[in-house]
Amino acid sequence: MKDSTIIKPYLRLAGLEPLVVRPETNFINVGERTNVTGSKMFARLIKENKYEEALSVARQQVENGAQVLDVNMDDALLDGVQAMTTFLNLVQSEPDIARIPIMIDSSKFEIIEAGLKCVQGKCIVNSISMKEGEAKFIEQAFICQSYGASVIVMAFDEKGQADTKERKVEICHRAYKLLTEKVGFDPQDIIFDPNIFAIATGLEEHNNYGQDFIEATREIKALMPLTKISGGVSNLSFAFRGNDHVREAMNSVFLFYAIKAGMDMGIVNAGQLVVYDEIEPKLRELCEDVILNRNNDNNEATEKMITFAETVKAKGKEVVKDEAWRNSSVEERLKHSLVNGITDYIDQDTEEARQKYPKPLDVIEGPLMDGMNVVGDLFGSGKMFLPQVVKSARVMKKSVAVLTPFIEAEKELRRQAHIKAGTVNEEGAGAAKILLATVKGDVHDIGKNIVGVVLGCNGYDIVDLGVMVPTDKILDTAEKEKADIIGLSGLITPSLDEMVHVAHEMKRRGMKQPLLIGGATTSRMHTAVKIAPQYDNGVVHVLDASRSVTVAGTLLNAEQKPDMLKTIKSEYTKLATDFANKKTTKEHLPFAAAQANRVKIEWDKYTPPVPTFNGTKVFKDHDLSQIRKYIDWQPFFIAWEMHGKFPQILSDAVIGSEATKLYNDANTLLDKLIKEKWLSAQGVVGFWEASAVGPDTVQVRPEAGGERQEAGDIRLESLRQQSKKAGGQPNLALSDFIAPSNTGKKDHIGAFSVTIQGIEPHIKKFEAAHDDYSKITLQALADRLAEAFAELLHEKVRKEFWGYVKDEKLSNEDLIKEKYVGIRPAPGYPACPDHTEKYKLFELLGGKENTGITLTESLAMYPAASVCGWYFSHPQSQYFGIGKIQKDQFDDYVKRKGMSVEEMGRWLRPVME
Repeated sequence: MKDSTIIKPYLRLAGLEPLVVRPETNFINVGERTNVTGSKMFARLIKENKYEEALSVARQQVENGAQVLDVNMDDALLDGVQAMTTFLNLVQSEPDIARIPIMIDSSKFEIIEAGLKCVQGKCIVNSISMKEGEAKFIEQAFICQSYGASVIVMAFDEKGQADTKERKVEICHRAYKLLTEKVGFDPQDIIFDPNIFAIATGLEEHNNYGQDFIEATREIKALMPLTKISGGVSNLSFAFRGNDHVREAMNSVFLFYAIKAGMDMGIVNAGQLVVYDEIEPKLRELCEDVILNRNNDNNEATEKMITFAETVKAKGKEVVKDEAWRNSSVEERLKHSLVNGITDYIDQDTEEARQKYPKPLDVIEGPLMDGMNVVGDLFGSGKMFLPQVVKSARVMKKSVAVLTPFIEAEKELRRQAHIKAGTVNEEGAGAAKILLATVKGDVHDIGKNIVGVVLGCNGYDIVDLGVMVPTDKILDTAEKEKADIIGLSGLITPSLDEMVHVAHEMKRRGMKQPLLIGGATTSRMHTAVKIAPQYDNGVVHVLDASRSVTVAGTLLNAEQKPDMLKTIKSEYTKLATDFANKKTTKEHLPFAAAQANRVKIEWDKYTPPVPTFNGTKVFKDHDLSQIRKYIDWQPFFIAWEMHGKFPQILSDAVIGSEATKLYNDANTLLDKLIKEKWLSAQGVVGFWEASAVGPDTVQVRPEAGGERQEAGDIRLESLRQQSKKAGGQPNLALSDFIAPSNTGKKDHIGAFSVTIQGIEPHIKKFEAAHDDYSKITLQALADRLAEAFAELLHEKVRKEFWGYVKDEKLSNEDLIKEKYVGIRPAPGYPACPDHTEKYKLFELLGGKENTGITLTESLAMYPAASVCGWYFSHPQSQYFGIGKIQKDQFDDYVKRKGMSVEEMGRWLRPVME
């Protein structure tokens, strides 16, 4: 059996940008308007050879939130092969369209094959089926696979289209076995379309079509969990064509239930979906009755829907539209407009709010942000989809555009105070402007926030772009805002590569601003070796916020800047030269010799402890007052750049007084957030049978009968220390601490994640009040609570859940000093520096549903106050760092992981020699 399901368990698509469909990924919207059978306008443009104009239809779908673009050229009057080839070639030359993956859609395979020759990245073929028999199906599947495409498989066989739940499941399972066993498809590259048929047609045999699709989806995902489910959503409401009001409601209600059952993607009009909660109750109930086939004896539900639809048709959509919301407060009206994407009244409502609030900025930070918070909640709960969120963002932008002139006028008045004293930018319009951003893929921003506050207090105008900011956005904004300095922040190691990329792009664009580098993962050496050579106009590593003021002041002083940059360039050049010419002080072993020098454990004299349960246990809303007892306060003070041991720092002769004030303020805020339940703690712990099946490989067997059983075993790959050790000292790897399979011992491995949720509304409250002190204190406390929760759960694991040291009695100080038995190393950290093992950890733990955590493309965790790791129970297990690995180990690791040399090299660059 191929173990690719273990190595890359997610559907991975790509245009110019990747789209990875993980368990925590929201519903994928496939834009349907670039389809000659579904859009009269698009069909007309194609038939008239107006391909350039037809691109605007594609662009509109992308702008409206489509994440995949469906392209169909099936028309009797078209040369389908020529039309598909021409249009897709044009699409590939438009980066704003080509950034998303393409779905090549046709009932004629020659058109599909023509499309496959045009697209870049990894596309989806829509579709193949067994309607012409297995031989043809397998032949077409091999062709799709040769182009690297994922495939949609229609539930269609020699007998016809599947219309019942049983037939849908049967055909899809048969196709699955052919694709995986005879063609060699990875399960995650298979997308089933179990057929969405029209309901409420008046024919009783059609009444259960919606429910059949939903239940078939549920069974297919249980039987073949790595596969995906798609469908043409608009087919469902075809009986009501011409009545958009009813169709949009039916489609949204259907999606709400289908997604809950496991539907992953669908071909929808990305600009026409209704928010589930905003559908008028009577219509929503009627939709549910016909979709779920309830209260439908003798077509009763169908008749009621038809009657309602006729009423809407007769009166017109505008007549039945509820305008009662216009009678509410301006705050409620703004929120309603944001949630529903309504721009009709936004100008007048914004102006009314501006006159009501003391400052125009209060309108943005108050009712507008409240409305966007509602949008975020609806989206997160699956009751709102990406297109609506995009519409909401546009309403927000339109409102902000009304307020901007007034905000700028106020700003100009404030800036006048800076012109006569202090540093001004080249235009002399006010204080020097510094743009700050946490780079793409990274969610950590406490340090950046502190830098922003410090610089702001020193008279600089701060433009903070937040977290996970793409390079183009950073640089485009810097040019638009005429920023004088750009500052980049990052906490996780992949952020280093992003910073290199930003510097490279600054040089390519011919930019002149100095570039500041900061964050926990950065260093002066890395800046000198990797970042500075990419950009010639000044790259400076800033150790902490307190030094940022001096650095910024010098860089913005026309007389001092040249000497500073000259000095830094000289220092960095020397560092880079020394790095390139350095003689390695450590000798390294050949990889095979390092593997042979593993930890010596007498497994025949050891009985591995057995956990009290297999599988996962979820802790929701855990008591924060209990977690509080496990807080390690020292990193809290470090976040505020106050260095010293706790509690001694409180009586320090120099900073003791301020440290005590900070400590008291933090505890006051902690008391408040616990009492008022600002934050919630969610954690999950899991245990599974495991054995070492290779020198550096641990095979994990998910629980018998559990939700992951069908997905097969998971192989965890570890790296091994390769430096030559003193006599008797082993070359450690985490796999050493799990019993080898040939010992006959039944061992286990554990995993955990914890997260602190709910910080966002309180952060926004502090931002609205311009209270950066409380905002940063809250962020730092959330981080401390996450680490404390990890400590609490690990104690429970040792004493209860795994129970290998039931009588342990350790103080909080002992826990901080890691005096406990066993370890909890985290992917991306010294003992297991490969962040990509995090995918497996979260798969075992049950994904976002159990963990409450989303992984970014750089594998940072969101919410930022989150911790995860593995549990090892063996008394000889210990924390360690891998150090540098050599090429022979890297080559072996690449093979074990099944990833490309380039991709693996990007993740392991920090530990490669």
